[in-house]
Amino acid sequence: MLPTVPSTSALPRMVLVSGDEELLVSRGVREVVHAARIHDPQVEIVDRAPGEFTESDVVDLTSASMFGELRVVVVRGAQELADDLREALLAYISRPLDDVVLVVVHSGAARNRKLVDVMKAAGATVVPAARITRPRDRHDFVSAEVRRLGGQISTGAVKSLVDAVGGDLRELAAVCEQMVTDSGGTVDEGLVAKYHRGRAEATGFAVADAAIAGDLPQALTVLRQTLANGVPPVLVVSAMTTGVRDLARVAAASGGSTWELARSLGMPDWKVERSQRAARGWSDEGLAHAMRVISAADAAVKGGAVDPVYGLERLVTQIVSARGRTGGARR
Repeated sequence: MLPTVPSTSALPRMVLVSGDEELLVSRGVREVVHAARIHDPQVEIVDRAPGEFTESDVVDLTSASMFGELRVVVVRGAQELADDLREALLAYISRPLDDVVLVVVHSGAARNRKLVDVMKAAGATVVPAARITRPRDRHDFVSAEVRRLGGQISTGAVKSLVDAVGGDLRELAAVCEQMVTDSGGTVDEGLVAKYHRGRAEATGFAVADAAIAGDLPQALTVLRQTLANGVPPVLVVSAMTTGVRDLARVAAASGGSTWELARSLGMPDWKVERSQRAARGWSDEGLAHAMRVISAADAAVKGGAVDPVYGLERLVTQIVSARGRTGGARR
């Protein structure tokens, strides 16, 4: 997924980091800088954020170093460069200097795409950093991340980990590192379950997921864990509201692939998939009733009830009951 940038005398003169996945972009740039520092501990690093690359930087880039020291010049947000700066970079790419490593970060957008094409044609090292959206790709990322850290992980553990953490690559990477360190290298489903028992399951969203799925014992158990961990009742109701609204939006959406629905609804693909599965057990009447009881519970936990904990337990029971209301389950 992420090629290793040469770290010895084979330093590339040009590197293209292509994509807008923040973790992969930052890691790609960091590996180039690390390799350059191994090659020359006194290397000069010029790292320009989007919009900060200027004409003076172009002059410095195209000027040979007086003493031949190595320089790394990072141009981020290349898709936003003004035309004159883009043309200056294109001119440099045709005549790169031996003592400069040019790193261009381009999001993959159509604007200034010529930079991408010309760098590839010139033989630049390409570091893919496209945003990961498909569940299969997230699974592949976790597997590759654990291997990169010197560990191994079972297929079941990969799925459990992604289900528990979600789609944020930074969090997935951090959890992979922690679990490889704690386990000595072998990550299995039991370790994932133990690691996330009090973290991923005992949240308001986990309460909502269990209730929406119709699992009353699990929903009540996780609700008590959540409250014991200090989560305010109002956040549990908020999570329940979000879960049922997402369910209703997906259930009402017209046909199309998961990815098309995710784009049109502005939701992560994994959340659309989960809502699609859950919607099969719900009718329109049940969804309408669920929204009404959530609204009443929201008022209760914000001061309208003497015992908000009792109100939450009653809400969970009502949501599970709403799932089975007449009207015909969706197929």
